[in-house]
This record gives sequence, C-alpha cells and structure tokens, in this order.
Amino acid sequence: MNGRILQTGLAIHCENLSHYYELDGEEVLALDNVEFSVSAGESVALLGPSGSGKSTLLSLLAGLLRPTSGQIYLGPDDITVMSEPELLQLRGQRIGVVVQNPSRNLLPYGTAEQNISFAQRALRGYRRIDLQSPAELLAALGLSELGGQRVSRLSGGEQQRLSVAVAMAGSPGLLLADEPTSQLDTANRDLVGELLRRITSSFGTTVVVVTHDPAVAAALGRSVTITEGRADDRDQQREQYVRVDAGGAVQLPPDVLAALPPGSRLRVVRKPGGVEFVVMAEPEHSGGTR
Repeated sequence: MNGRILQTGLAIHCENLSHYYELDGEEVLALDNVEFSVSAGESVALLGPSGSGKSTLLSLLAGLLRPTSGQIYLGPDDITVMSEPELLQLRGQRIGVVVQNPSRNLLPYGTAEQNISFAQRALRGYRRIDLQSPAELLAALGLSELGGQRVSRLSGGEQQRLSVAVAMAGSPGLLLADEPTSQLDTANRDLVGELLRRITSSFGTTVVVVTHDPAVAAALGRSVTITEGRADDRDQQREQYVRVDAGGAVQLPPDVLAALPPGSRLRVVRKPGGVEFVVMAEPEHSGGTR
C-alpha cells in the first residue's frame, strides 16, 4: 500500500431494530427488535435461510431503506434521522456496496482501472484527496494483473473481485456485500473470501457480508445468524433486565433459560455493589437433590 492508510472502519450498532414491508396488502415482519453490533474494523458474516431478513438488514445499514422502528448508528451518527441528501453523501463517501451480480457493479466496455476511476469521479466532487489511484488500489488488493483488461474479457470470478475493488474505490469505512460468491465455483469463492479478509486486515475497513456459504463465513472474523427476523449473535455480550417477584422467583429470558435449564445450580455471591450469580459446573455434593 506504499505506506498509505485508508480511513478507519465504521462501527455499527443497531438498537431495537424492526422493519415491516407490505406484500399483497398485508404487513410482513422482516426484522424483529434486532440488537446487532460490529466493532470498527471487524468482519462479520450474516447467515440464515432465504427470507430471514439478512438482505433487509444490509439495505438498512446502507441507508437504502428506513426502518419501521429502532436506531442504526454508524460510528457516532444515527442514520435513521438523516435526511436523504445526508444519506446520499454518507453512501458516497463512507459506504461501499457489492451486489450479487458483478455486471451490476461494472462497466463492461471499460478496463479494470477505468471502472475504479469512474467510481471515484463523484468523490472528487467532495474534494477528497485521500484516494488511491486505480493502479495503487488494485496493487493493494493483489489485483494488479486486471488493471488494463476490459471487464467483458474477465472471468466471472475476476469480475466479482473487481466489483469488490470498485466498492473500495472511495476508501469506505464500511463495505457491505450481498451474496458475493453465490455465482462462483469453489476456487473463485475462496479467492473472494481471501480478498474480503485482506480488506479487513490491511485496510481497517468494517466488512459485513450476507452469505449462505459456511466457507465464506469462516473466512471472516465472526458469524451472526438471522432467523425469522431476529439476530442470534452468540459471541456478542448482551445485558438484559429481569424482575424478582414477591416469592423470590426470577423469570429468565428464553435464550438464558436455554443455557440454564430448570435444575441448574447457581452460586450466589454477595458483594458491596450488589449480587453476582455464578453457574456451578458440577453439583457441590454428589448425590444431592438438584
């Protein structure tokens, strides 16, 4: 990269995010109170069956849709309260998007370098001086051999990798990719996965990828499963609040109850600032009543 560092990644935080859309006159729930966070410079795969809400979440993160309720923070900014011109500027300067079909990302009659140069044209209107030249960017991504080749003569895998490069033309803080390997064979899939991994490690860009492919997810830093509009993010620390009733019983949330089924043993530790519950791995006395 010739010692040049691109902008740092954008952190993501979604709070109580829900989204409905209308189908045949009826409201359909796409996302249901999603709590979802990604650290700046982290790479995350969104997994889940078709229709689970993955692509809807990606469109919301890109500011292409507005949620029915909830907040989306990119860095310190709540994008749900931005105006359309503000969202347009955000997408133009800080967000790169890769769609499924590479032909939708590229100009077929242009070379790889010309495609990147074209993508940077609008950014020059913002007087951006931090942009790498097309040749520099392709070299940084390990794609120098594509520079002078016309898109129409590139293979499907080469076109998809170039699509990622074009999405990186503006040095975005966030790269969003929707099924970037769905039309590729195994070898090209792995090359795209390696390219996405390189972007997070070398550029510091936050990467979120919608995929059905476990191999693509494995190439990224973390996986989050979207099922029936809800996010199952087991690696993410969460805080939930519960009540103690008059009889001393505590109603645990379903996901906590799944980890602590009835009969589980807890150790109660009284501390100056409150009470801590510690899960007991084994009963204290063999043969005791649970």
